[in-house]
Amino acid sequence: MTLERSIVFSQEHRTRFLEELQDYLRIPSISTLPEHRKDVERAAAWAARNMQAAGLQNVRLLEIENSSPYVYGEWLGLPAGMTILLYGHYDCQPVDPLALWDRDPFGAAIEDGRIWARGASDNKGQHFAHLKAIESILSSSGSLPVNLKVLLEGEEEIASPHIEPFLTANQATLSADSGIISDGAMIAPGRPSIDYGLRGVAALEVWIHGPARDLHSGSFGGTVLNPAQALAQILAAMHHPDGTVAVPGFYEGVREISSEERELLAQTGFTEAGWRDLTGAPAPWGERDFSLRERIGARPTLEINGVWGGFQGEGVKTVIPASAGAKISMRLVPDQDPQGAIGLLKEHILKLAPPQVRVEIFNQGGCHPALMPVDSAEIKAAAAALEETWGVSPVYNRAGGSLPVVTAFQRILGAPFVLVPFGLDDNRHSPNEHLGLDYFHKGIETAIRYYFKLGS
Repeated sequence: MTLERSIVFSQEHRTRFLEELQDYLRIPSISTLPEHRKDVERAAAWAARNMQAAGLQNVRLLEIENSSPYVYGEWLGLPAGMTILLYGHYDCQPVDPLALWDRDPFGAAIEDGRIWARGASDNKGQHFAHLKAIESILSSSGSLPVNLKVLLEGEEEIASPHIEPFLTANQATLSADSGIISDGAMIAPGRPSIDYGLRGVAALEVWIHGPARDLHSGSFGGTVLNPAQALAQILAAMHHPDGTVAVPGFYEGVREISSEERELLAQTGFTEAGWRDLTGAPAPWGERDFSLRERIGARPTLEINGVWGGFQGEGVKTVIPASAGAKISMRLVPDQDPQGAIGLLKEHILKLAPPQVRVEIFNQGGCHPALMPVDSAEIKAAAAALEETWGVSPVYNRAGGSLPVVTAFQRILGAPFVLVPFGLDDNRHSPNEHLGLDYFHKGIETAIRYYFKLGS
């Protein structure tokens, strides 16, 4: 069993690997839309067949009540070896607004050195790189340098509502020494990175109700408080002018960033110019006492994700809407608690709501933040694998996003995680999502080297 043979195999089969990834991406496995339930199940079945063809054993679909299928496979040929749990998710985000896509969101076209599709980077392409690394090693030598378990989820994009009871019910099956996840984004083109921290998330939906029905604004304007206006006033009170969150008690328990960690994050080289290129926004906003990188990964935030109410069509319809609504999410850092943050936000909204309207608030769940020591053996192995593949040392980062499974791994399975992204921002969650072909192929080679380094 040699590393070199496995790398060569992956290079010789690049065309087939890409064709298989295209097939995978053409399945519109949108977990948040009920009409795509069958597509989610179809993606799970496709992934199971591919894992089996790659050489994994005991491949099967696992479910608990009301969950989408979890795809599981394993290779446990080393009784004395360490066991790694690979996690990915095969579900993806909706494509709206469709008009802003330049290509079919599920066409998986290969153009300009990239593969274009919803799910290309988040997360089918990234975990598929690991599956092709596994196939490359097994096809080259018939065995792996470590024991490996693979778990693919179909509900990550809806906050993994069943992951904790699933892990609890399958704790013995999924037990491992550590976990490996490739999700999220590298810090910059050609700059491999390791995410040693993730923010938590908490979300809710708020509805403001006024009159029993939409009213003629000429007949009732000036006598009825418009729910859209009341909602706008509430949302405007979510932040102070300096960009800090205005919810009372929101920052209680927030762990301060040490000077050593600020130096580590500064080494990412994240600049305002790079931020402008990524966002297209005219100027930064937020807590001025913290760098852009610190604001993204090490500070908590509150965002308004969507607002609706009243007439939305072309032309004019002069109504006072009966209701208006919004979706709000909070990104959390150690040591904030998701349910505690939701409680504080609910209290804030209810205090702000005027008596002329009725408020409904729906808790949409969340997950805890996570943090890993950067000197762990797994992170050292990942750093060495990245440097050999990319030719430069990786940087260490606290990612701004959330992965509910990570804290569940730590709490239920007792398994630390390593988070090594293989893509860039890649328009994840936006129109024209894509994954660079070079990043996909280097992801495969990085994964091969990672498994060998752990095995040695």
